[in-house]
Amino acid sequence: MKIPFLSLKDVTALHGVEINEAVSRVVNNGWYLQGQENEQFEEHYSKYIGCKYTIGCANGLDALIWIFRAYIEMGVMQPGDEIIVPANTYIATILAITENNLIPVLVEPKVSTLEIDDSLIEARITPKTKAIAIVHLYGRMAISPKILELCKMHHLKLVEDNAQAHGCIYAPTGQRTGSIGDAAGHSFYPGKNLGALGDGGAVTTNDPDLAVAVRALANYGSQEKYVFKYTGRNSRLDEVQAAILDVKLKYLEKDNQHRKAVAAYYIEHLDNMNVTLPDTLPMEQNAFHLFPILVGEGKRDALHDYLERNGVGTVIHYPIPPHKQECYVKEVWNNPQLSLPITEKIANEELSLPIGPSISLEEVAEVVRLINDFV
Repeated sequence: MKIPFLSLKDVTALHGVEINEAVSRVVNNGWYLQGQENEQFEEHYSKYIGCKYTIGCANGLDALIWIFRAYIEMGVMQPGDEIIVPANTYIATILAITENNLIPVLVEPKVSTLEIDDSLIEARITPKTKAIAIVHLYGRMAISPKILELCKMHHLKLVEDNAQAHGCIYAPTGQRTGSIGDAAGHSFYPGKNLGALGDGGAVTTNDPDLAVAVRALANYGSQEKYVFKYTGRNSRLDEVQAAILDVKLKYLEKDNQHRKAVAAYYIEHLDNMNVTLPDTLPMEQNAFHLFPILVGEGKRDALHDYLERNGVGTVIHYPIPPHKQECYVKEVWNNPQLSLPITEKIANEELSLPIGPSISLEEVAEVVRLINDFV
């Protein structure tokens, strides 16, 4: 590819000297789990997000699993309770719910924002509803005053899936996503705005009891060596990844500013009748993890192939929505004919364009030229 969707090698090279120094420090120190690197990163990430507690874990899926599991252990939820969740999320959000024998209740998004339609949520609340799981998909703000009002009115927990939104801000209060709800799960998958060189994740919260329970669950269920309060698992962020993330955290805002410059160029210059852009949010409310466009009239795959032929990498997020996945059709929805037309429209039309801290504006201009010439 002349212009890859995202070159992880180039992204790493932006801070390569410091990353190599951090890795060497950990290797030479000889302490590889639950040490000073984790403590330092958790402290710095808590300060950045604006919350009291960060608990590193193995990946973003585990982070969400431990939040719901901790609420069950604390007696806040029980198996069979319902969790409202956007229908057009990546499947990890729903896996975390069903892993805990909770019931996902799917709510359609707005096609204009690609995020959950807050006007549809209240009708799906029942006496068994215990939480709203909000997903800041593509790095776009998904929380609204209406959602916060519903959580307060119905005594619901607000769980944020912040896997794609490192650096996203809720404009009305100035809070970063990951600090707005009762708890949040974060992914540090390499391609994320804040990415490790392998898997990694974290839970953030201001609830001390939840923080203690999550840390124990991710450490075999143990709060004290050889004493196990819960039947937990081994899900820990290793020292090498914590050290790398601490380096990259220092540059996250700068890297995000570059993403915003790329997005601004797309927004200003893309001009093709087949292409629709989601509503433009205030820049601070969008971390631009991805830059999704919708390509109508069945032309999405044709545009994807055309760009590939011309050396531009793109990715479809996500071609099969959760309610159509084989693992859930019969066992959870029990309705193979379940239809969610807005979710399905997005799945059929979404295409993500190259964006990231290493792409140049000259390369972005070439992507725009190619799209504008596409017939």
